[in-house]
Amino acid sequence: MKYDVIIIGAGLAGLTAACELIEADKKVLLVDQEPANSIGGQAFWSFGGLFLVDSPEQRRLGIKDSKELAWQDWMGTAGFDRLEDEDKWGYQWAKAYVEFAAEEKYNWLQSLGIKIFPVVGWAERGGALAGGHGNSVPRFHIVWGTGPGIVEPFAKKVKQASEEGLLDYKPRHKVDELLTANGAVIGIQGKILEESAIERGQESSRVEVADFEFYGDAVIVASGGIGANLELVRKNWPSRLGVPPENMVTGVPAYVDGRMLGISEKAGASIVNRDRMWHYTEGLKNWNPIWNNHGIRILPGPSSLWFDALGNRFAPPNFPGFDTLSTLEAIMKTGYDYSWFILTEKMIEKEFALSGSEQNPDLTNKSIQKVLKRVLPGPSAPVKAFMEHGEDFILAESLKDLVDGMNRLVGNELLDFIKVKDQILARDRELDNKFTKDLQVMAMRGARQYIGDKLIRVAKPHKILDANNGRLIAVRLNILSRKTLGGLQTDLNGQVLNELGEPIQGLFAAGEVSGFGGGGIHGYRSLEGTFVGGCLFTGRIVGKYLSN
Repeated sequence: MKYDVIIIGAGLAGLTAACELIEADKKVLLVDQEPANSIGGQAFWSFGGLFLVDSPEQRRLGIKDSKELAWQDWMGTAGFDRLEDEDKWGYQWAKAYVEFAAEEKYNWLQSLGIKIFPVVGWAERGGALAGGHGNSVPRFHIVWGTGPGIVEPFAKKVKQASEEGLLDYKPRHKVDELLTANGAVIGIQGKILEESAIERGQESSRVEVADFEFYGDAVIVASGGIGANLELVRKNWPSRLGVPPENMVTGVPAYVDGRMLGISEKAGASIVNRDRMWHYTEGLKNWNPIWNNHGIRILPGPSSLWFDALGNRFAPPNFPGFDTLSTLEAIMKTGYDYSWFILTEKMIEKEFALSGSEQNPDLTNKSIQKVLKRVLPGPSAPVKAFMEHGEDFILAESLKDLVDGMNRLVGNELLDFIKVKDQILARDRELDNKFTKDLQVMAMRGARQYIGDKLIRVAKPHKILDANNGRLIAVRLNILSRKTLGGLQTDLNGQVLNELGEPIQGLFAAGEVSGFGGGGIHGYRSLEGTFVGGCLFTGRIVGKYLSN
């Protein structure tokens, strides 16, 4: 059977494209190497953050946002510097995406039944000049239902179409080759994998039981990035970020392996911006892992003091939640692949959230009653579980005991108690006045001018070494692999380009495998909330184009 469109990957980008094609009565084949219970891919595990501009939620909170301000922030963050070649299409995709986020995106999400949590988060706060990196205002909109809430309307439609014979959905189909003829992609070839009775997110069997071959007028590659392939991550690691980390935790399941990038390249596709990637600096080793080397990211408020492995406090803009890649560069240039937060119990109860749908059961399960408990004293249940069971947490009554515990955890004596104490005392003295020269203290006070941060995100400034603020806490932070910012270069229709910049007939790409659009919609850095949104946007664009 010949299909109108074949989609490789049942993640959010592939599902979004499929839904557009179903609406147009196209004959669609959707293949994925994972079992059917993995439908939705990485997006299912996400916190469900979406980048929106001038939304009703922002306006209700007194946030004055605009398309012009968002574009200013995007350009200051992306730092596009390859506009003649590798950034040519990424720049154009970025401009189209900001317009989408400021205009059509909100109403489209509402039409799908996707609802937004009323408090808007402030991710990637920047820390430089107005025209530099970061969000000038809070724009991180959390979906009610987190990642599963985003996936649900698309997965439901695809499953229904499959049951009604309007779409062929074939899990456990691993693509090994894009079939070509006369320079055009005409189909796919690969192996059927044995059934694998695993829980979602666990590594599935790769035992091959049969061959397959399918033909179509167009093939959409929507297979994700390289985040779980640490060998490939290290191979592409840019020298500007220092030496690749020897130890990393993995923020995505094993199937995020980057296989389709190489397979597409063999078919003539151009891969650009290989050296651009988005990995987090606040990774925890999951005490209750779902996949191998499972890492969880802390979504920190701005108050924790951040120290490198040698006990030096990081300088601006390397504060919690301000500039991810700047801090990653600073960490790696120390010669060590870990760092430390030092904070109080009063800070952790208000400022620590954990990324991922499974770490936010109240939001994921849409429980208003449980969400309201976040304002009660004490950390959330998932954070408390990490404090009790996670190997990266140390709690102590005195700073001396805390520093001793930190040294024991990593098996060295790099941290000097007096050195750490002097830096914390210096910071604490800055709280004696309403004014300060400490930019982190200034940023904390500034954050509390935003009602959303004051209510649920930023603790009232207090002295860390004051015993009235609870026990002291240290958290070892690991590098957490996550997103691929480069990828298959595509034009504004999502058609994959070859090395000469020419469209490859029949080949399209959407989602992370295309750098979320054009081979790199983010440039060097992300404003956050733009990964899930990028999958939605690119999948929708490609699906609409192929529906005509």
